[in-house]
Amino acid sequence: MEEFKKALESKDCQKVLEYLDDYLEIIESEKELRDLLQELEELALECEEEAYELAHEITHIYAHLDELERGLDVYRRLVEKYKDQGEKYLDALYHLADAYEHFGMPDKAIETYEKLLELERELGNKKEEALTLAHIAINYDELEETEKAIELMEKASAMFKELGDERNYLVSLLDLAHFYYELEDYKRAEELISEILKAPRDTEIEVNARIIEAEIKAAQEDFKGAFQSLKQALLKALEVDDEELFSIAFEAVYNFIMELFEEKMYKEVYENMDSLADAFEDINEEYEKFFTAVKELAKLKDGLDNEYDRVYGTISVDEFKELLDELKKIGTSVLSVRL
Repeated sequence: MEEFKKALESKDCQKVLEYLDDYLEIIESEKELRDLLQELEELALECEEEAYELAHEITHIYAHLDELERGLDVYRRLVEKYKDQGEKYLDALYHLADAYEHFGMPDKAIETYEKLLELERELGNKKEEALTLAHIAINYDELEETEKAIELMEKASAMFKELGDERNYLVSLLDLAHFYYELEDYKRAEELISEILKAPRDTEIEVNARIIEAEIKAAQEDFKGAFQSLKQALLKALEVDDEELFSIAFEAVYNFIMELFEEKMYKEVYENMDSLADAFEDINEEYEKFFTAVKELAKLKDGLDNEYDRVYGTISVDEFKELLDELKKIGTSVLSVRL
């Protein structure tokens, strides 16, 4: 692919990123891939705006080769490059910590964020300090040190409130609600969700709040309330015509249904699916049919009379059929006997 090779030779970082995925598809040997990685590593150190995006791509490739540390070395070299360059050094530390977080190394992420936090405090940058505290809290939660996570997130939340940063303040409340949910303090988690939903000004926050609200209600065996919250999340995302947000909400609904199927809680599904199907009656016929099919499948699984095959046959979206097939397989074991 000549465009990629020219971009690499001219050190056009933006073009390299643009053509990289296509070029990776035509690489035929591991040696060729490793030679390319070496060139990309050196290029990342020369890029400016695209350096961290390129480092991210390199690290993903090394991760697939089971050599994650080699990819992370690119971030570490960028930290070293900018060590005495003020804001650029802070930015490099942030991206290294973020990479540790992304690639599932919360302990290393915390260590790096704490270095960043110390520098931000020296500079008196309160907003960045609060954001870093929030990141540290999330990583402590990943380590299952939820009490520590709450302590730090409450500090970050108080700082956002004091700064008048409403969006980050509400996001911090979302995280706190999730942490308290994990500790099974449902009362406190519900209080936080209620505060977020008093006067929501941000659709993304409201949708995520409804998803967490559903988790809390399900944990208390209020399945009707859980489905109601998920329905509100879907409709809110649909209302603002945000495809990505709708996908997040729909995935949450599907995962919840799947968990109920795995627990053989079919009654909780078929008693609540009409609410979702009816919500899409005048909006999108395929979603209405999908949710109706889920209801009928739950009845089938529970040994009740059903119209699953009929409804399934009316669905024209292959993705929906695949999701239903996946649900149908749950709890079905296949015995393979070789004679």
